[in-house]
Formats: sequence, C-alpha cells, structure tokens
Amino acid sequence: MVTKALRADARRNRDQILVAAREIFAERGADVPMEEIARRASVGVGTLYRRFVDRETLIRAVFRHTFQVVVDETRAAMAEEPTAWAALTRIMRQSAWLHVSVQAKSPRVTAVVRADAETSRIRDELLGMLDEVVRRAQEEGSLRRDVGVGDLAMLFVSVVHQTQSVIPDVAGLVPGRVLAIMMDGLRAPASGELPGRPLSRADIAFD
Repeated sequence: MVTKALRADARRNRDQILVAAREIFAERGADVPMEEIARRASVGVGTLYRRFVDRETLIRAVFRHTFQVVVDETRAAMAEEPTAWAALTRIMRQSAWLHVSVQAKSPRVTAVVRADAETSRIRDELLGMLDEVVRRAQEEGSLRRDVGVGDLAMLFVSVVHQTQSVIPDVAGLVPGRVLAIMMDGLRAPASGELPGRPLSRADIAFD
C-alpha cells in the first residue's frame, strides 16, 4: 500500500508539473525560471528536477503531453460523435490545447521539439486522424471539398493567435466566435471557390 501511495504521489506531482509548465510556457515562453514552474505546481524545486532533470526534458514532456491529449480527444470524437461533421467541430474546439505549441516557440523550443522522435510520432498520428475526419466529412457531404488537413492545421493556429490582438476583457470570447465563423466557412455546400488548392500534410512546416 505504501508503494502504491508513493507511486500515486509521484504521478500526481508529475501531472501538476506538466500542467503548470504548459500554462507558464503559453503565458511567458519556455525560458521561465524552473523555480516559478515548481511554485505554480505546488511542488519543491527538488521534486521538479527529480521528475525532469533539465529544461529540455521538461519541454519535451510538455509537448508530448499536449499532442497526446489532442490525439486522445480526436480519437474519442471520431468514435463517439454521430457524424463526421460533429466530430470535426468537436476536434476544432480542442485547438486551445495547441496554445503551448504556438506561444512557446523559441530557437531552444524549436530545436528540442524537432529533435524529439516521440513528439513527431504523436503529431503524425494526429494529422493522420484529421485526414480521416476530413475524408469522412467530405464523403457525407458536410465539409466542402476544396479544403485539406493542412487547412485545418492552419485554422488551429489562427484560432489561438486571435487572442493576442484584443483587449484582455474580451480575449475569452474570441476563440469561440472565430471558430464558429471558421466552421461556417468550412461547411458544404460552399458559397464560392477558394483560391489555390487544398493544403495537405506535406504543406505544413513545423519549424
């Protein structure tokens, strides 16, 4: 029982650290002092370093965790929603989870994430599922046919970035409104043709 309790405490501490780091990275970037992350997580600095031996290890863990949550939510939406359109709408609402991957960008973060094979694997799994949702929605006639998964990925980023251009008092309203407008534009039948061609997975740069 003692061993199980210790393991549970260790998992809880790790989860608290990851949540705190994700929040602070999104707010202020990934160079925040580790002591501040520990304070936000309500753990000692020693506990933080026992779980994550350096900043690079913590960055990798945060990005892995963030993408894995989106993967899990995407899988659940595909299995539980009655239509592909409903699944797509639910998935798009999860775009806020990618906040850290947009806001925390820096040369250090880019280098750490690019070099991490596990983050790349999880990200590719997510894009593969999005490809499938796009195909299903287009086959059921709910999603316009001149968009691709690359367009959706850019919309994820756009939803997040909108909050940087408004006053704090209304920032909480922006993602929902922008997402609703975007989903209306994605709905079939389309009112007009889009310029260019659908963006695919191959068109997306993650640097």
